[in-house]
Amino acid sequence: MSPFDIPYERLANQHLSRPIHKTAGEVVAWLGAIQAQDYAGAKWAVAQRTKGLTDAAMDRALADGSILRTHVMRPTWHFVSPADIRWLLALTAPRVHAASAYGYRTLGLDQAIFRRSNAALARALRGGKQLTRTELASALEQVGIDASGLRLVHLVMRAELDGIICSGARRGKQFTYALLDERVSAAKTLERDEALAELTRRYFTSHGPATLQDFVWWSGLTMSDAKNGLEMVKRRLVQDVMDGKAYWAAASTPPAKKSSQTAYLLPNYDEYVVGYADRAAIFDSSHTEKLDARNNPLFQHTIVLNGRIAGTWSRTLKKDAVVVELSPFAALTKTETRAVHAAAEKYGEFLGMKIRIAG
Repeated sequence: MSPFDIPYERLANQHLSRPIHKTAGEVVAWLGAIQAQDYAGAKWAVAQRTKGLTDAAMDRALADGSILRTHVMRPTWHFVSPADIRWLLALTAPRVHAASAYGYRTLGLDQAIFRRSNAALARALRGGKQLTRTELASALEQVGIDASGLRLVHLVMRAELDGIICSGARRGKQFTYALLDERVSAAKTLERDEALAELTRRYFTSHGPATLQDFVWWSGLTMSDAKNGLEMVKRRLVQDVMDGKAYWAAASTPPAKKSSQTAYLLPNYDEYVVGYADRAAIFDSSHTEKLDARNNPLFQHTIVLNGRIAGTWSRTLKKDAVVVELSPFAALTKTETRAVHAAAEKYGEFLGMKIRIAG
C-alpha cells in the first residue's frame, strides 16, 4: 500500500465506494458509531453507505428504534446500534464524564444531583412515554432541580451516559427521549476487555487504514486502552508502515479500485473526515483558507473527488427543489463536473426532491 492508496481503501472499507448494506442499522453497526449532532447530515452519511436508503426511511429507523441517537464515545451525539449501546456506554462513558468534569463543577452538578435527576427522568418516562427536552426540564423542575440553560444539557446527557434514557421517535421536528430499558430490552453486555477488543476491531475494519492515534481520537479512549485493544485484535489486522507511521486495516479486505469517475457530497462530521486525527491523506492543508472561519474540514459539507476533499458544498431547501451550491477549490474538468453533478442527483433522490445546482 502507498499513500495514494489510503483514500481509496478508506472509501471502500467505509462502504462509500462499496455500499452493501440495505438498512441504517447495518451501517451503524459496521462503523461502530456515527457522529450525529447534525441530524440531517448524519442521515445522509448513513444513506450514502446503503443501496438507496431515503431520508424518510432514516426517520423511520430512528422512530422504531432500529438506530439510536445518544451521547457516547466523545461528548457529542452518535448513532449507535441498539445491540451495542450498553457495552459502548460502559466502555466509553467514563471518558466522556472526565471530559465533562469541568462543566459539571462549573454548573454545580455533583453525584447527588445526578442521582436525583436520573430518578426523576426515569419516573417521567416510565410506561413507554417519550418526552421532549422541554418536558424533561419540567419534570426536573417539579422535584426542585434547576434545569435551566446548560444545566439541562448536562443533566440529560448524564442520563444518556448512565444508560437511563436514549432517543425516542421525533415529534414533528422535536427530538424525544425514552427509557433505555423500555426501548432496548435485550441489548447485550460485554466484559470490559471484550468491549475494548470489539470496538478496536470494528474501527480498524471499517475505518482502516488508520493509525493508533486516529483510533484514540475517534474512540475517545486513552492511549493505554487503545494500545491494549490493538494488541488484542492485531492478529486479525494487517499493518503497513509509511513515513514512519503504522497503519492498520482488516486482513480480509479486498483491494480497492481506483476510480476518478466517482464523486461524493459528504455531510459535515462524516466518518470519512471525522474518523481520523490526521486528515493529510484526504485534505491538502493549503486549502484551509478556503474553508469557513473554523478552518477545519470536519465542520463542512465536503466534495470528495479521487478520495480527496476537492471543495465544499451547501444546500438550500426550496418549495419545489433543493438548491446545491458547489464551491470547488479549483476549476473542475468536464469529467469531474459530471461526477459531482451525479452525486448531487443522488442527494436529491435521497431527499425525494428535484436538484438545482449552483456554483
